[in-house]
Parts: sequence; structure tokens; C-alpha cells
Amino acid sequence: MFKTFRTAFALKNTYRVNGIIYAIRRTFLVGKLVPVSLYRSQGLKVFANILSVAWEVISAFLGKCLYLLVLMCGLGELLDKAPQWQVFLHIFFVLTIIGAYMNTYLFNATRDKYYAISLMRMNARTYMLSFYIYAMLRVVVGFLPFTILFGRMSGVPLWICLLLPLFVAGGKLCCVWIYLVRYERTGRNPDENKLNKWDWILAAVLLAAAYGLPCLGIVIPWQAIVALMALAILGGALSVKKVARFPFYRELCQMMLAEKKSGLDPKVTSQKLVQEASRKKISTDVSITSKKKGFEYFNELFIKRHRRILWNSARRVTIGALVAAAAGAGACLLNGQAAQVVNESLMRLLPVFLFVMYALNRGTAFTQALFMNCDHSMLTYSFYKKPGTILRLFWIRLREITKINLAPAAVIGLGLSLLLYVSGGTGAWINYVILPVSILAMSVFFSVHYLTLYYLLQPYNAETELKSGTYKLLSWVTYLFCYMFMQVRMSSLVFGAAMIIFSLLYCAVAGVLVYKYAGRTFRLRN
Repeated sequence: MFKTFRTAFALKNTYRVNGIIYAIRRTFLVGKLVPVSLYRSQGLKVFANILSVAWEVISAFLGKCLYLLVLMCGLGELLDKAPQWQVFLHIFFVLTIIGAYMNTYLFNATRDKYYAISLMRMNARTYMLSFYIYAMLRVVVGFLPFTILFGRMSGVPLWICLLLPLFVAGGKLCCVWIYLVRYERTGRNPDENKLNKWDWILAAVLLAAAYGLPCLGIVIPWQAIVALMALAILGGALSVKKVARFPFYRELCQMMLAEKKSGLDPKVTSQKLVQEASRKKISTDVSITSKKKGFEYFNELFIKRHRRILWNSARRVTIGALVAAAAGAGACLLNGQAAQVVNESLMRLLPVFLFVMYALNRGTAFTQALFMNCDHSMLTYSFYKKPGTILRLFWIRLREITKINLAPAAVIGLGLSLLLYVSGGTGAWINYVILPVSILAMSVFFSVHYLTLYYLLQPYNAETELKSGTYKLLSWVTYLFCYMFMQVRMSSLVFGAAMIIFSLLYCAVAGVLVYKYAGRTFRLRN
């Protein structure tokens, strides 16, 4: 088993190193300095493998540390209506349930599984078990020092801190047992990358319970949590036998990896996944038309035919925001302590909503739909790449994506003003205006940002694969920027005003950049 793990790990490192070199060669400016011969550099590969192994060790601890630091301590500090150590236990317990069934570490159709099991014909059972043992060891060893550190800082007894990593591993093993038994009885694909809507609904409910209940001063009794953790640990230990002796790992892997049977060429796989996800949602009604002219006519036909792709998610978010605002307002009216917490939070936690709006924005989906179902064909015409044409379509499309994103943003913004009012209000009336307007400004910013990146970098090739290293880098920087603002505590008035001004300036700069450079960058990639 160790030999299989060592071979598979070396294979994983090899394609990871090649992927890094490929991404560097596709990065703006830097890529021109990196020759193709770099793939053959043995010294670089040895160095990259050392870095890869070091990253495995670091990531085993770093991810767990950030998870506990942000989700437990950072947000737990806001919830002071129950003893802090009980809030810590409550949040950890509920979030672990979500992670147990959404991320088992076993049923994940990754490329390294495809290479090892489908192409190299490794023993599926040995491969799966060796990597799963490794994953469970990473969970326990990675969590242990930080559950002790942050748990003790919150006042959790040491013996409970020691149980927490075992609870995480036990919960995942219990879910794996359930999935394996279900597979034997029904043949249902357990791929965790294909969760159904009920899985997501359950996750949303549990997430609301994790943070919403402590806001109301309600936490699961610690005695009940400890008892359930002990049951999960015992259940996980009993599940080991089932996991170790399961006889159908190859058949299960063939089912999970069926999407990757296009071979080593990832283009077909990527294209298939993207097209199948959207084709069913595109209207084929030939009677759809428009009374507009020119590019407005062209754009309106696209919007009407792709309404389900573009608007369904926005509608769901809007409805969810309405329900959340109504529930929050009701909680404030019924519970004076909850009202005080909400009021204080709204006055200094507006920067947190920058990350919320980042997560809800539909800019990436919009540009992907634009390319796959429109631009990848139109870019073969020279007139479509002229600066005037590009700028005209840019503003038209910006108007449309802004309309899509503004619907949930408006509900969220107005909901925040409502919560501020019912939770006790504020003496400065301008806060009732700055909250919704700043949320709208955030929505506009992300709409402009993603459409601008699309026009300036055009990251997709003809097979709708994301090929631009620069685009990936800037997307990651955007995520990091928004994530960092979750830790900022600033007056809502100051942050909101700054966000509104910044969004207006960003729109102006984006228009200039698109007009000046998109004629050279908005093209089909090889």
C-alpha cells in the first residue's frame, strides 16, 4: 500500500509541477521570459517537488489554522450572548456536520485519480485506501494543535479539545459508510462534486443554525455535543471495517471518473462539463425576437435566450435575502439582546459585506455564457474586434450584468436599513442611505471588474477552457482582497462613502482601458 501511495504521490507532484510551469508561461509579461525547455529542467523539477512536499506539510496545518481562526474566533467574538467556549463548540459542531457529508475526502473525482486508476491501471482499492488514510491523518494531525490552542483560548476543557479532531475524522468516516452502503443498494454515484439541491439546502440551514442561534442566545448544550461527538467517533471506528473491505472500489471509481474518459486531453472534458451545464437552460424558442436595432437587438436576443442561466440564481439569492431580512427583523422585534447585537454590528461591520457581494456576484457566470454561446463565434469576424464596437458592447453588457446583480443587492441593502431601524435605529439619518447605496456600489464594482477582466484578458480558448494565468491570478487577488476586508472594523459611513467613490472611479477607468486595449486583447486564444 505504501508503494502505491508513493507512486501516486509522485505522479500527483509531476502534473502539479507541470501545471505551475504552464500557468507561469501563460502569465502576462512573465510568460514570455519562460522557455518551453523549462519542462525538461531536472533541477527545477527536483526543487518543485521539494516545494510540493513542503506545501503538503504546511497546508495540513495552515488550512486548519485559518479555518478555526476565521470561522471560530473571528466570528465567534461577535456572539457574546452565551459563554464563549460553548459558542465555539456549537459552531465547530455544526460546521463539522456540513463538512462531513460535503467533503469526505474519498468521493472526489480528481485528475490524479483518473491518471492513476483509469490510465495507469493501479489497484483502485489500494490507491483509494492509501490516500484516504493519508487524508484522515492530515485531518487529525492538522486540527489537533489548533483545536487545543483556540479551544483553550475560548475556555473549552482540554479533554474536549482533544476529542474535536477525532470527531471530524469520525464524522467523515460515518458519512463514507452511509455512501458506500447506499452505493451497494442503489448504485447511486457518491461523487461529492455533484451534490443535489437538498444537500445545499441542508448546508444553508445548518450554516444559519451555526451562527444564527448564538445571536439569539441559543446554543446546543455542551453535554449533548460531547455525547454526539463520542457517538460519531465510535461510529467512525466501526466504519473502518466497511471502508477497508468494500469490494467495489474500481466500479465506483469508473462511475465517478466517467466524465474524464476523454483521456489526457482536458479540453474535451472541460468543454463537455461547461456545455452540458448550460445547454439545457438555453431557450430554443425561435419566436423570441426584439424590436431594437443594431447591437441592442443582438444583446437583447442573447439575454432572452439565456434568461434561465443569467437570472435564476439572482432570483434565488433575492428570495433568500428577503427571507433572511424578514427573519432578522422578527428576531430583533422579539429579542432585545439580538436587536442590540444587530445594531452594533451594522454600524461597524459593513466591510464584511464586500466578501458577501463578491460571493453572490454573477460576473463570472455571465462572461462564461457570453463567450461560450456568443463571442467564441463572433470573434472570428474582424469588425467584432474594433475598439468602437467593443466599447459599445461593453457598456451594453455592463448594463445587463449590473441589472442582474442589482436585484439581490437592492434587497440586501434595503434589508440592512430595515434591520438598522428595527434594531434600535441611529441618530444619523445618512446611515439609512449609505447602507443600501454602498451595497449597490459593491455590486456595480464586481460587475464592472469581471467584465473588464474578460475584455482585457479574454481567458477562454475555443473549447471554453480557462487558459489565462493572469486572469486566475487577478481572480485570486480579488478573493484575497475581499477576504481581508472581513477582518476590518470601520464606521459604516466612512467605508460606505469610500466604496461608492471607488466604484464610480473604477467604472471610468475600466471604460478607458477597454477602449484603449481590448482591441488587441479581446481575441480567441489558441
